[in-house]
Amino acid sequence: MIDFKDVTKCYGGEPILDRVSFRINPGDRVGVVGPNGAGKSTLFGIVTGDVPADHGTVALPKDHRIGILRQMLPTGASERELLEFTCDAIPELAEMTAELHALEQQLHEGFDDNDRLQSALNRHGHLQSTIEHLGAYRLKTEAEQALTNLGFNPADFHRPLKSFSGGWQMRAAMARVLISQPDILMLDEPSNYLDIPAVEWLCKFLKSFPGTLLLISHDRFLLRKLTNITLEVNNGKVTRYPGDYDYYRRERESRFKNLEAAKRNSDRKREHIEKVIDRFRAKATKAAQAKSWQKALDKMEEIELPDDLSYSGAIRFPEPPPGGIEAARIEKMTFGYDPAKPILKDIDLTIDAGDKIAFIGYNGMGKTTLLKLLAGRLKPQSGRVVPGHHSVIGYQAQEFSELLVPEQTVYDVVRGNLPAGASTAGLMNVLGSFGFSGEASEKCCKVLSGGEKIRLLFARIFVNPPNFLILDEPTTHLDVAARELLQEALRQYKGTVCIVSHDIEFVRNVATTIIAMESPHIRKYFGNYDYYLEKSAQLRSEKVTTTPEQGPEESADLAKNRRRARAQARAALADDKKKAQKSVDELESRLAALEKRQAELLEMVAVPSLKVDFAEAGKELSQVQKEIAAVETAWETAAETLENILKEIEKINQSL
Repeated sequence: MIDFKDVTKCYGGEPILDRVSFRINPGDRVGVVGPNGAGKSTLFGIVTGDVPADHGTVALPKDHRIGILRQMLPTGASERELLEFTCDAIPELAEMTAELHALEQQLHEGFDDNDRLQSALNRHGHLQSTIEHLGAYRLKTEAEQALTNLGFNPADFHRPLKSFSGGWQMRAAMARVLISQPDILMLDEPSNYLDIPAVEWLCKFLKSFPGTLLLISHDRFLLRKLTNITLEVNNGKVTRYPGDYDYYRRERESRFKNLEAAKRNSDRKREHIEKVIDRFRAKATKAAQAKSWQKALDKMEEIELPDDLSYSGAIRFPEPPPGGIEAARIEKMTFGYDPAKPILKDIDLTIDAGDKIAFIGYNGMGKTTLLKLLAGRLKPQSGRVVPGHHSVIGYQAQEFSELLVPEQTVYDVVRGNLPAGASTAGLMNVLGSFGFSGEASEKCCKVLSGGEKIRLLFARIFVNPPNFLILDEPTTHLDVAARELLQEALRQYKGTVCIVSHDIEFVRNVATTIIAMESPHIRKYFGNYDYYLEKSAQLRSEKVTTTPEQGPEESADLAKNRRRARAQARAALADDKKKAQKSVDELESRLAALEKRQAELLEMVAVPSLKVDFAEAGKELSQVQKEIAAVETAWETAAETLENILKEIEKINQSL
């Protein structure tokens, strides 16, 4: 287990962690949440030993291996080939392998002393066993699989790391740490450099990770899917919640309301006692009683409310100006940075006024390029992009925050986007609607937080109110509360929205239409993200071989007969599939309930309290753990049955 006891860490004399104590048990899947700058990364650094604690102790399990995704590559890594760097996931393997080869050479040359020979043989066997246990012989295969699933092209496996952008280098670092199979896996904002398909794969991969997981993330999708414990880092404190992200949100709100009520009662009682003391202090007959009341008042504990983590900034979009029925239309458009290798080819797309569209696909498939073409920042090689009647575009580039002039003020940035000759009379009203009233408008860009930069972006855009927003990764640098506020503002916005985002929950809550990038073509799904998942899975299962821009490769009658044959064959297995799926779902539900109870019991045992019957809690914990083992066994059997049925259905699809 990982045990923090009265740990304090200060920067510049101010405590970022103040006498924090908590425990992480083996196998826990921990989401670490809190505002930007609260100390989440500092907590990680203390666990790894990179950041020394000023006071307190941190106990770690013996002989543990930590895998951590760092924000910087190791020294010299950029000169190495991509696959070579990724395969070198367990550094101690190189030393062991070198020692093993040296021993083999010595054994080949022979030993004069039988004791030395036996010692060398024992050491050789131990090294071989350890190397196999660490998975040396699987690393290359797993590295190739991880790199491919994170969006790398196998043709690039032997390119040096320095030839990739910083974001792709971080993907390589992630693949490296994921395949190392550590006992404790620590990931700091792993989805920052990933597109949605890679985030989906990462989630599936981490679900099967058997060790202890610590995840710092603003990505609600990952927090909901992967965690069963939540640590909130805020205002110098670390609070442990025995549940996932949704449980944490509910429980925190409930605790906040209870503390508010308790504080109101305490404040009323304190005020009443103070009035009584003031009233009777001067009376000789009541002097002794007044002293008694004063002692009681001094003993009353001051109830402190935790910080309200809801986002305090404002994002209020003005009413968009009227426009035409269409926001934009793309006709037979082709574009490529290399004319011989088009990223987009013969694209047709109509964007109706009021559409909220998300573009989804791996990096490099043309999402950002398509947004730039819609915004008029790039020109197609052939075909055309036709803006709608009276369409007014507001465009946010992915690199917006990086292009801000550090010394420029908020006011100057927004004023610089006014149309030529326009009055500055209403400028302060626009700034105020995005949380930059009064002195805040004079802030320099260099001191702005990530959330303030995104608000500045929208203030800059809406100084000339658009009716067509084109947003490339608008949630970058935003914490959870700010993302939720932005997504709600976009949901209420009556104009047209086109977005690219790696935040699945953000896309799920904003987009009503999905465009899947199937380079060099696109496929349009007339529904939200969940509809897209369902239909894209259905298309894959039916082995669709045509794109929307291509004609069918077989006659309509033949295709119809094939679909009918597939449906009839699948129907024969439908009941078995339904029963197996129901069994798996019921067992998963039962397992979730047992694991929740186990977490509650572990919490009771971990935090000493006179109210807890340790013997009874320990007895129940033992019983719950036995039930978990039994249910897990039953689930494995049920899941295997379901998997076999699904394989049969897949064979039917492939054979027809």
